[in-house]
Amino acid sequence: MPKVAKAKKTQQWIQDALEDAKTQNIAVLDVRKISDFTDYMVIATGTSNRHVQSSADKVVETLRGHGLRPVGTEGKQLGDWVLIDFGDVVVHLMREQTRDFYNLEKLWSDAKHVEPGKHKETARPPRTPRKPKKAK
Repeated sequence: MPKVAKAKKTQQWIQDALEDAKTQNIAVLDVRKISDFTDYMVIATGTSNRHVQSSADKVVETLRGHGLRPVGTEGKQLGDWVLIDFGDVVVHLMREQTRDFYNLEKLWSDAKHVEPGKHKETARPPRTPRKPKKAK
């Protein structure tokens, strides 16, 4: 799999795991043109320290299921801000106060924002048009 496709797929798996973990305000930043250490940053908010920690666990478990392990993890003990580095994708999980204080989206304002949820396929098959009824 090409590097760009692998990074995009990793980002999508992370986003899905964060949605499953019920994190809030998921933001995906495409930093390929402005960063040389990663392709995507995924930022999400947890409702408490414990929620941030369990969401981080969910991300790691989900990606382990796809054969990926993090290069490094920081901050999990405290749960205020957990950083998980998967190389091509870096995940930032924070409590709301921490996210507001550091404002990573502003710091990386030159990054392209990826619309969350755009990669998912629809659950329903597309509707087939109905045939018009014949007039009596």
